[in-house]
Amino acid sequence: MTANDNPIHYNAARFLISADKLSQCPEDSGAEVAFAGRSNAGKSSAINALTNNGKLARTSKTPGRTQLINFFDLNIEGLRLVDLPGYGYAKVPIAMKEHWQKHLDQYLQQRFSLKGVVLVMDIRHPMKEFDLMMVEWCKATQVPLHILLTKADKLKRGPAQSTLLTLRKELTQILGDKVTLQTFSALKRSGIDTLSQRLDSWLSQGISQIEE
Repeated sequence: MTANDNPIHYNAARFLISADKLSQCPEDSGAEVAFAGRSNAGKSSAINALTNNGKLARTSKTPGRTQLINFFDLNIEGLRLVDLPGYGYAKVPIAMKEHWQKHLDQYLQQRFSLKGVVLVMDIRHPMKEFDLMMVEWCKATQVPLHILLTKADKLKRGPAQSTLLTLRKELTQILGDKVTLQTFSALKRSGIDTLSQRLDSWLSQGISQIEE
């Protein structure tokens, strides 16, 4: 069965559970796609735009507010979106950052139902330390990666396309056909269809597994 036979409705996303560590995550079955990104990259805004729910993922002017792995159910049983902790500017104790790092690493390496990662980057400040870490992890595990270059409305079309093409060339050399990229603006609601199609292609892999 494909997503076209049984459409995935992202606007049906509902909060399921928050997990502080891997053992608190939902049962590792079905299929899920995880959103990752540095604090201030626009990850929560992207999730809210995708689901057409401004309150689904918490947004805050205080970066690093998302400190847990948050799971959201979709309209098809067993399919989930996952909001991973943000990193970067978060003004939290070193011990807390190390805790996030440990459990994020465990989730990414051990979660069987993870079908792909959406890495959210501010198009004006791409490929920072956290982004490089995620790229290297996807290279090592062969988990597909989709780069979401957010806040594209902050740049004119020319510079935005130039950044997109430069990163596509650079990342394709590292990840081959395991990486895709797009520009995105939550403010202008541009790029949502492209993102939805990418998620459909990943999550639909889990529909047949769920029904078997």
